[in-house]
Order: sequence, then C-alpha cells, then structure tokens
Amino acid sequence: MREYLNVLPDWDAVPMPHHETPILSFFTGAGFLDLGFEQEGFKVIWSNEYEEWFRKGYACGMSKTLGHSVEISNGSSIVDIGPNQIAQEAFNGARPPFFGIVGGPPCPDFSIGGKNKGEHGVNGRLSEVYVDRICELRPAFFVFENVKGLVNTGKHLEYLKRLIRQLEGNQYIVDYLLLNALELGVPQDRERVFIVGINHKWARAHHLGLKPGDREWFRYPKDERYRGAKTRWAWPSTSPFGVVDNPRPEGIPENLTVWGAIGDLANSSDLPNSCDCFRPYSKKFSEIPEGATSQKSFKRLHRWRYSPTAAYGNNEVHLHPTLQRRLTVREALRIQSAPDSYCLPDGMPLSYKFKTVGNAVPVRLARAVAHSIRIYMGL
Repeated sequence: MREYLNVLPDWDAVPMPHHETPILSFFTGAGFLDLGFEQEGFKVIWSNEYEEWFRKGYACGMSKTLGHSVEISNGSSIVDIGPNQIAQEAFNGARPPFFGIVGGPPCPDFSIGGKNKGEHGVNGRLSEVYVDRICELRPAFFVFENVKGLVNTGKHLEYLKRLIRQLEGNQYIVDYLLLNALELGVPQDRERVFIVGINHKWARAHHLGLKPGDREWFRYPKDERYRGAKTRWAWPSTSPFGVVDNPRPEGIPENLTVWGAIGDLANSSDLPNSCDCFRPYSKKFSEIPEGATSQKSFKRLHRWRYSPTAAYGNNEVHLHPTLQRRLTVREALRIQSAPDSYCLPDGMPLSYKFKTVGNAVPVRLARAVAHSIRIYMGL
C-alpha cells in the first residue's frame, strides 16, 4: 500500500530551505512548476520555452517574484536541441553530481477536451522527446507532469507505459499518480498526473532497496485537511446572479473557495494585472446563475465553491461570481495560487496572459510535489 507524505500545515510560516539543488526546466511556460521548486530551495539553472510570449511572461513574473533578473535560457524547440548543447548551456562543462529535470510537455493531444491525438499529435510526440532528453542527460531525478487523460484513456496509458519502459530500460525507477490540486489547498478542481523517477544508481547508493519496475514507492504529497474535498463537504449548487446575502456554508474551508482567493479583489486595482480583463459583450454576463459551471463555456464561478479547472486558453469563459464580467488576470493568478508578486508584462496580449496562466501548474501543487521530492531524497 502506498505511503504518503503529509504536506506542511503552513508553508508561509516555514523558512525556505537553502540546499539549492540544480534543476533543468523543460516546457517552462509561466514558470509555476519552477516557482514551486524554487520555494522548496531548488535552483533552476536552465530553462527552455519555445513560445515567445510565454518567455516574456516568465521573465517578468519570475524576476518580480524571485527578486532578481530571470530569463528563459533557451528558446528553441526541444526537438532541435540535443543533450550536449543542453549540458554545455546548463553546466558550462562542469556537470554537477546531483541535479534534477522537471517539465510538463504540452497536453492537448492527451486531453479529452483537446485534440486527443495522443502520441501521433504534434504536441503528443514531444513527451517522447522529453523522455529521450531525460535518458540522455541522466539526472538523479525527474518530474513529468501532464493531464489526467494520459492515464485515464486506454491508448494514452499504453503510450505512457511504453515511455516508462524506456525510462526503466535506462535504469530509472518510476512511479506515477493522479493528484488533484483541490486536495492540496488550491481553490480549483484540477487533476494532473505526476510521474516521478529516480536514477537506480542513486537509489542503490542510498540503500533504498528499489529497482526498475517497482511501483507505489514514492511518497506523494497529501493534506488530510482537504482529503476527498469534492465529496467531503456540502458544496452549494447555484444561486441567482446578483444575490447579495449569500453566506459561506458552515464547515467549508474558506481557502478552498473562489471567494477566499479573490473576494478582496472585487473592487480593487492595486495589484498588477488587476485591470486586465476582456470587456463584457454578451447578455450572458447578467443572465448566468452564480455557480453554473457545467457548460463548456460561460461558466460563472460560485463564491463559496472551488473553481473548475483554469483553462482560459481553451475557449472557456469564466465569469466573476458577483460582477458582470470575466475574471481578471490577477484573479486567475490567485486561483492558480500564484503569489501577488508574480505579474505579467503590460505589453503582453490579453489572450496570451490568460493562456499563460491557464496552462500552468498551480504553484501550491508544484511546491507540494517539490517538498515530497526534497524529503524523500533527503535534501
């Protein structure tokens, strides 16, 4: 039976570790996965992102958050950069004895709501290239993040198993699990599969008694306060739009609700990206009930319920619970558990801002996984 690692009860009160284990980041995007690892004391020394606006967003947001200038290291496609070039850029000829690789290959080809072309799609093939780079660079550990369709759809699961066999053939011990950000304190129902692997040579040196092919060995994060969150509480359904007196139901944790994340931003423009919002243009903005989120688009969030998956770049429109407008970029960042110090640049097109935020791993979820790796590997 799998054992879990209970995550820390209050990260805000815990000092950041300072071990600075080097990390290479692929498909970096907004950098939320990187930020979660940085918060646990890891040090991203090399990053790769092909999309120009994502690179600009990363440079702005990460620099503001980390307090020093940060830029994407390499803007080429992962297909066009081999292991020797990556190693030279990242390590400058002095490869450290211990480093990690993290990344979330583009997922539309494995998503039920996406193209569903799997390994044969343009993006789907990048997962195999990512695995190739892991096997070539041989980190001590790696993280591979993707949508739940990778394990919940038969043909995609077979593809994943083939990738795992490749990793095991290169002496990696691999484990994977579907995690929901909601169960780790994020006000969002977002399920993602996390594949974690460690080098067999490292595991043998540390007497872990593991071998390629073993499963359920990694202690994935768990927070008992939010276990089974979707069915644990009596979440409210819908309310007529515009209802003023709508108190939080007893027992529901406020930090798992949309209002707990964005309630203080309703009439505020003090923070960066607080005014970044598409203008209302449809009568639906005043007609859709609060909490009506079952339709494909024009979902109005409920103030006392968690948000559906933040997917703002996939033609979804998420409406503010109490106002006749869409969410702002700052509100979307809050729902993704990004710190208020993180911001996207003024000149970035609004559609790219929402796509950047929607594609990212919630920061709190990323940190929970990074924390589990740090504790498991004794860093």
